[in-house]
Amino acid sequence: MTNIYKDAKEFAITSIKPYAKDADDKGEFPEFIFERIKDAGYLDLLIPKEFGGKGLTLVEHEAVCRAFSEYSASVGLCYMMHNVGLVTVLDHGSDALKKEICNEVVYNKKMLALAYSESGTGTNFMNTTEITVDFQEKFALFNGKKSMVTSGNYADYYVTLVPYKIVGETEQWLFPLHSNGLTFSTSTWNGLGMRSNVSCEMCINNLKLDYHYRIGAEGKGNEQAQSPVPFFINGLAAVYSGLSQAILDEAVTHTTNRKYPDGKSLSDIETVQLHLAEIFKNTKASVLLSRNAAESFAKEEEDAFLNIVSARAFSCDKVIENARLGMRVCGGKAYNRYGNMERFLRDSLAGQVMAPGLDFLNILTGQLISNK
Repeated sequence: MTNIYKDAKEFAITSIKPYAKDADDKGEFPEFIFERIKDAGYLDLLIPKEFGGKGLTLVEHEAVCRAFSEYSASVGLCYMMHNVGLVTVLDHGSDALKKEICNEVVYNKKMLALAYSESGTGTNFMNTTEITVDFQEKFALFNGKKSMVTSGNYADYYVTLVPYKIVGETEQWLFPLHSNGLTFSTSTWNGLGMRSNVSCEMCINNLKLDYHYRIGAEGKGNEQAQSPVPFFINGLAAVYSGLSQAILDEAVTHTTNRKYPDGKSLSDIETVQLHLAEIFKNTKASVLLSRNAAESFAKEEEDAFLNIVSARAFSCDKVIENARLGMRVCGGKAYNRYGNMERFLRDSLAGQVMAPGLDFLNILTGQLISNK
């Protein structure tokens, strides 16, 4: 384990774990947790040192996302999305915008999120049809809506994909939270799991922004959206690897502490041991694949992207199996919502439908392997 993983895990035990269940029960964004994350300095993890940040890499991003997700997958997801949005600005924003956002994050503890999805096109982000843009000489005027915006109404800036003048081309803009004409309909979020990430609808009504908030060159949104992909996909691998670790810990704790009248525990039963072994193997493989993928990217290895894609596909698949087995070994107690396993089961199901979906990831893995 790297030092940053240990530090993030220790932080999560005191600042995430005690409050995660309550946030899930209420389906509310965990503001108190994120205030602590801000105070601990995690938001500037990827900001270059010359801008006052820590100047770290995908390796550390993966480690922190995984550590946070061991205690709340929703928190790990929202933190991951902040870093992905930040990478987009760092890679493509103008010097002035980059400086402004780095200052906002480092000194004012501001947070970013993504606004890509639309209800009509789902995970097909580049096909943006529910936003209209009126490009004027000194400003642009936006109307429409985005769906499933993580950290909706809490993040301070939203990296938003919008259509360009040419059909099929897009741009990315940064929408400040308190802009006139920008509102969030939090009631549109009622997720089965990951409930405290509040992925709600963002409504845009005559939102007027000057071109300072356009990210990079005009009409280059499709190309720009590729650069943060490793942080997004590997980040999700980390989130679900962390959730698998949480499932393993919960299963071991329950089965070793649950006693029969003769003093034996559930974990003394051979079939329970078989299920625990399966959860353990799946978890360790998920963690190793996620860590290896991040390290492969940092080393600029030829198969880095393949490693990232397959890590996410594996972790999202196995976390569902782990949660199923976890519910089995924790039995009626878990089914009656005693402990955390029921929450972990609900959270596990999100990974297969989050963009890119699990089927697409498996197809892409096969294509990368066979050079198709």
